[in-house]
Amino acid sequence: MNSILDRVAGAPITWGVDGSPGWGYLMDPDRVLSEMVEVGLKATELGPDGYLGATTTEVLSRVDRHGLSLIGGFVPVVLYDESLVGDQLAYFERAASTLSEGGADIAVIGADSHVAGYDQVIALDDDQWDVFFAHLESLQGIARRCGVTPAVHPHWGMAVQGQSSVDRLLERSDIALCVDTGHLALAEVDTEALIARAGTRVHHVHLKDLDLAAAERVRNGTVGFRQAVIDGMFKPLGDGGVDVGGIIEALETSGFGGWYVLEQDVSLDSEPAPGCGPIENARSSVEFLRGLAEQARGSQEGAAG
Repeated sequence: MNSILDRVAGAPITWGVDGSPGWGYLMDPDRVLSEMVEVGLKATELGPDGYLGATTTEVLSRVDRHGLSLIGGFVPVVLYDESLVGDQLAYFERAASTLSEGGADIAVIGADSHVAGYDQVIALDDDQWDVFFAHLESLQGIARRCGVTPAVHPHWGMAVQGQSSVDRLLERSDIALCVDTGHLALAEVDTEALIARAGTRVHHVHLKDLDLAAAERVRNGTVGFRQAVIDGMFKPLGDGGVDVGGIIEALETSGFGGWYVLEQDVSLDSEPAPGCGPIENARSSVEFLRGLAEQARGSQEGAAG
């Protein structure tokens, strides 16, 4: 575990940047990237379409100015609705090309819903699942041509969310996975069991913690997902009820060597004061990971002694 600090990246959503309609205030991308560097992150994900730049050249120029590398990006696509899927796959191809040209090798797939936002839980019927998997295969072909690895991210309010849909994904496809410690816990998926089952199919990890009481209010429909995010349902690492340390240990034991991305869903209503806002949570999460690494190093030295 002592090497994970070299594999910690950031995602713009940790700074409140999400492409969903009406999500909230979006901070300037240069401030976001500079704050990633300030807390010690090595790389970034792409963020919403166009956020870091309108062209690949603009994206790379901005990322390079801050001394970061581009490692991947979250790409939401609807795959079960024939009326939408043509435009969705074209969008995926644009995003995958940008990622590949930028040196990234992971496209994180959000198996999106036709309903805007993440408040409505959806359940596909058997016919919709057949359409989904046919187009997932097409997406994998596009990814191969572009030179990136697609990794499906189970996500609240999307087609792949909880245990049954994750199981179906593993059984009916060979696609890679992005493990998200917060969304899986919200959907009550046993993350460590999933890691053991998926093995080398885990290619990417999103790290966040979770207020378990707030999560239960989302599950029972008392509070919508977005409102729960506004209220602070997702926490800096170590401040919630997810066993993030145990999950990282399980990943490292399984041989995972990819990126850990700080990806704490946040919604902002205005520009934070300098030095305040999301950077405080990001710094806290990095310190948590540093503590895990030091703990692991101490254990290794004790065993060697």
